[in-house]
Amino acid sequence: MVFGKTSFDSKEMKKAWILGAGKFGRIAAEALHRKYNDLEITIIEKNENVCRQLSNLKYVIICMDGIAFLTKNFKKPDEPDWIIPVIPVHVAFEWIKAKLTSGYRLEKLTVPDRLATSLPNPCRGKRGELYISHADFICPENCPQPKDKCTYTGMPRPASLYEMLESLEDDDFESIVVRSWQLSPGVGGIKPHELFQALNKVLTGRKPLLLSTACGCHGVMDAFKISKQ
Repeated sequence: MVFGKTSFDSKEMKKAWILGAGKFGRIAAEALHRKYNDLEITIIEKNENVCRQLSNLKYVIICMDGIAFLTKNFKKPDEPDWIIPVIPVHVAFEWIKAKLTSGYRLEKLTVPDRLATSLPNPCRGKRGELYISHADFICPENCPQPKDKCTYTGMPRPASLYEMLESLEDDDFESIVVRSWQLSPGVGGIKPHELFQALNKVLTGRKPLLLSTACGCHGVMDAFKISKQ
């Protein structure tokens, strides 16, 4: 199941949370500020020195770990309008794991090789996550993600990665995909209500799960199973 198949209206852009104030977090903030003048941007960053560097900018700055912030403040599926994850963790998985601390036991699994090798350019991360990408090169930071061809190679664009992950069929796992939407060239965001939909699907799943966050070209996947305590 993939959440986020339909388009979105830019009028929805009223409030955004950016998790991380490194290079790409700052690029995201500036790009969204230029494109959506009335957008209220909150940047969540755990490094106190970085927070002080940002204190004179036009954004709301919260000095706190991004996942801890979501766990404490992300309570409703309609607020904020967008979450832009720019921290080196799989935000959807870490948030769901935090939500399941009461009453459930989550066991992290390894994505089986038979599944990993069926996906484009798989690469295993340090936390057991699997990174997937149509690209075997470094993409331009401001890629507009055109539908017909790759910005870098000029070749026809392959099938959208989030749809490819949705179509995964396996006897042992169920695939859940949260779509990352392009809000501006090089900037991807998640609709909050789609995170809640994914959480509900996790809670009602009957098999171990493959949870992915993906745009048309790149994605990250975690495998796990849950049980009631």
